[in-house]
Amino acid sequence: MLNITNRAKNVSPSLTLAITAKANKLKESGVDIVSFAAGEPDFNTPEFIVNAAKDALDKGLTKYTPASGIAPLKKAVCAKLKRDNALDYQPEQIVISTGAKQSLFNALQTVCQEGDEVIIISPYWLTYPELIKICGAKPVVVETKAEEGFALNVGLIEKAVTDKTRALILNMPNNPSGTVYGREKIEELAAMLRRHPDVWIVADEIYEALTYDGMEHFSIAQIDDMKDRTILINGLSKSYAMTGWRIGYAASPAYVAKYMGALQSHQTSNPNTIAQYASVTALDEGEAFIKNMRAVFEERRNALWSFLDEVPSIKYVKGNGAFYVMVDISALLGKEYRGETIDSALKFSELLTEHAHVSTIPCECFGINGYIRLTYTLSIDRIREGVERLKRFIEEIK
Repeated sequence: MLNITNRAKNVSPSLTLAITAKANKLKESGVDIVSFAAGEPDFNTPEFIVNAAKDALDKGLTKYTPASGIAPLKKAVCAKLKRDNALDYQPEQIVISTGAKQSLFNALQTVCQEGDEVIIISPYWLTYPELIKICGAKPVVVETKAEEGFALNVGLIEKAVTDKTRALILNMPNNPSGTVYGREKIEELAAMLRRHPDVWIVADEIYEALTYDGMEHFSIAQIDDMKDRTILINGLSKSYAMTGWRIGYAASPAYVAKYMGALQSHQTSNPNTIAQYASVTALDEGEAFIKNMRAVFEERRNALWSFLDEVPSIKYVKGNGAFYVMVDISALLGKEYRGETIDSALKFSELLTEHAHVSTIPCECFGINGYIRLTYTLSIDRIREGVERLKRFIEEIK
């Protein structure tokens, strides 16, 4: 067998995709699976966006575009950032990519190199450590506490800063916890970062539009002296139910955008041309859709909370954003289900899928043990059915 690089070997496969694939295989065999696993809206892409894509096809807009994206989409992103975030960017500061994941990859490849350290906050999206490792850098994990709602602990973050720290990834609303860091906490973080001027901020704001309970999103880039050291990441997937269209973007200082665009030009070239034109329409006309989807998700979240209140032996953390709930199943670890010992959240999830036909994501891959992640990207009736199955499953655990 020929050699494989350590770079490839060091990357862990996506557990969320693996579990989703397993649930889908059961579905294909006729099993009724209630899936709390998928990290995407269950809404169809709005018709007006689909029609914009059809219009682009009809006009023959199917050729290559500039590698960093078309000018109309860059202008639409700038308008969105001004309208929603009071942030002033110019088109030369925007790089359009094949999803926010590529935007993150571009950002880290641009500011990190071998031997650097990147701080991530646990619980974290499972892809962050892998992207950091691909850069040759080291992920440094700072933990948060469930009893504090997984709020930022700025003191602990500062203790993790060393002379090798090159970046901090700030994900808000957080996946998997749904935590929204308020303006006061973001300003506290900014005050700390002023003491460490060589640290970049990679602000992953892909769930920005999905905040509840009257919470408002506040970007660290809105703090004047933080903007020039922030690479703001966002996209169309979550806000506009366009996960498969694969359009993300980064907003950064122009010289950073130049390098990210150059990297991308040799990786993938431009994002999908038709999806870019459809995204212009989404950003320009999509506010009513977002408002409706946000209201539906908030109703579903509240329903999921109320159903979980009836389940024994678990606790959960109430978040104000995204579409996830983290459920603490640590009280069940070490116990048995039909003769099999539950020694981890992963084992719990596997047994739950196999026997109760409920699919969830174990949170080991998010940097925290003893939790599973549930989404509320399914109807209230299906949420109720899934939680009832979860309850019956737990009642059999001895």
